[in-house]
Amino acid sequence: MIRRAIPVLAGIVGLLVIWQLYCDFSGVSPLVLPSPGRIASALIDVRDEAWLHTSTTLAEALVGFGIAVVAACVAAAAMDRIPAVRQSVYPILVGSQAIPILAITPLLVLWFGFGLLPKVIVIVLVTFFPITVALLDGFASTTAEATDLLRTMGATSRQVFWKLRVPTALPGFFIGLRIAVTYAVIGAVYGEYVGAFDGLGIWMRTSANLFRTDLVFGAIAIVVAISVALFAAVVLLEAVSIPWYRAARRAR
Repeated sequence: MIRRAIPVLAGIVGLLVIWQLYCDFSGVSPLVLPSPGRIASALIDVRDEAWLHTSTTLAEALVGFGIAVVAACVAAAAMDRIPAVRQSVYPILVGSQAIPILAITPLLVLWFGFGLLPKVIVIVLVTFFPITVALLDGFASTTAEATDLLRTMGATSRQVFWKLRVPTALPGFFIGLRIAVTYAVIGAVYGEYVGAFDGLGIWMRTSANLFRTDLVFGAIAIVVAISVALFAAVVLLEAVSIPWYRAARRAR
């Protein structure tokens, strides 16, 4: 992991250096494009405010993501075990992805106010689908030979589900988690941008209205950092939860 991280860090440092040099020698206005140094300095100056907005967005993302994970697991299990549920629910899930989040978010704020609930609903809407679909595909990847083997040993359908289908679906489940966890932060920012008291989304909006471009870029940098950190946490959880999958993949 360290060896793979070195080229990424080198690329990020190189990009920041080029950005800084361009801002220093091109004469571009800081109002148009602030330098990385100016952005970092602005964040340090308002670190208490930055932490308040960051903690709010992070809390919203974690709450919404947690609800989406539980709901997706229940829905995927029901659709896997009951074909009629899958035939009726799956098309609705696919159709829900055609709903433009930017259009429905103002309505959620209008209906539920500026508190936590509309942000959580937005996060669930954008994260529920990828987790559910990835988990369903994981269930479907169970081989018929393994299922027949367990049944010849007297396993019930419930035992086949928990001892075979669930472990087989875990790799796909974590793929869905990695995709959805980054969407969770973006969903929280969407909800806050439309209407909120605190959070990185509303901070971006107010900073833009005040022509504080450095703080807008600073908020974007924090959003990226949170997304990368949550993604890394899911990857670590995957390595701890299903080490056999990574070992088998390395062997192949």
